[in-house]
Amino acid sequence: MDVDPKLLEILVCPQTRGPLAYDRDKQELISRQAGLAYPIRDGIPIMLIGEARELTDAEKLVR
Repeated sequence: MDVDPKLLEILVCPQTRGPLAYDRDKQELISRQAGLAYPIRDGIPIMLIGEARELTDAEKLVR
């Protein structure tokens, strides 16, 4: 399931207020600035810092 592109335009990281990248394979929204990945469950982005996972060092290097 893909995230609506218009939704991606308006969503920002709740911690940094920076942009998010969509990872289709993992169904996550990635905040490179915060080093966090927010899950997407049943097509709904879970934009809670407590629900996000930290990016691995390797993931932080990917642009």
